[in-house]
Parts: sequence; C-alpha cells; structure tokens
Amino acid sequence: MKKNIVLIGMPGCGKSTVGRELSSMLHMVLVDTDQMVERAADQTVADIFAAEGEEGFRDRETAAVRQAAQMSGVVIATGGGVVLREENMTALSQTGVIFFRDRDLADILGADLSERPLLNGNTARIYELYDQRIHLYRKYAHHTISCTNTAGEAALRIAALYEKECKQ
Repeated sequence: MKKNIVLIGMPGCGKSTVGRELSSMLHMVLVDTDQMVERAADQTVADIFAAEGEEGFRDRETAAVRQAAQMSGVVIATGGGVVLREENMTALSQTGVIFFRDRDLADILGADLSERPLLNGNTARIYELYDQRIHLYRKYAHHTISCTNTAGEAALRIAALYEKECKQ
C-alpha cells in the first residue's frame, strides 16, 4: 500500500493549492476532505456550519477523513480544524505522511478568507485559531514546511521529503 500525503495547516495556508501542485507533479489523485463533506451533504461548508454548527461539521469531517485515510497513494488536503479530533489524526497517520504547511499569518491574511465560516471576515480570529491549534499542528506533523513563498515551492519540498520517506 502506497502512503498518502496528508496536508494540514491553518485555514487559508494553501493546503488545497499545494495539493493540486503535488497531484500534478507526482501523478497522484487529490482528495480534499472539505469537498468530500460538501458532496456528501450537498451543501457548502458554510451552510453546514450555519445549519448544524461546528460540531455537526466536525462529525461530517471525521467521516470524510476515515474514508480518505482508507485510500492509498493519494494527496489529502484537510480542513484547518482536522487536528481538533485525535481520531482524525490517528486515522490519517496510519496510512499517510503528514505535512504541516506553516505559512506566515500575514500571508494568510492577504488571501480571500470570506468563505471560511470560522473566520467570518474577522482577521483577529485567525490569531485566536492559530494560538489554539499551533501545538496540534506541530504534534501531529511528520514534517513542517515553512518559509515557502509559493505553493509550488512548498510542493517541491513536500515531494522531496515524501520520496525520501517512501524509500526508507
């Protein structure tokens, strides 16, 4: 069974974008857990948050994570809060190599975050989430990818580390 590449990090850090780069570069299928949740619910993440609250969304996310973790040789882009449930990270680490994209918050704040339900356009909220989650990202990551200016740079570093890890 070929290991998966699992991308974790703050909302807006570029997990999906880096995932697309890796998918193309390594000829691996990209699986986005937020998209899996949206397809299963036939609603957007924002609509799920509005209707079911964060707990309802997290339950759906956990189901998507379980499904994604059972795949082999795919790139998995997760939602920023996937680290909040240990069971998610246990499932993902059993079949994947976990990469934390530690992107500077100033760069994240420069991105369009209007579709992020936990941020609701509140830039101070991203600092709160970072403070709440940073220790979890670091705890679960096999590798931390920082100091990259572009998604392409991050993807190249991840690809090199993944190839090295798979040879061991």
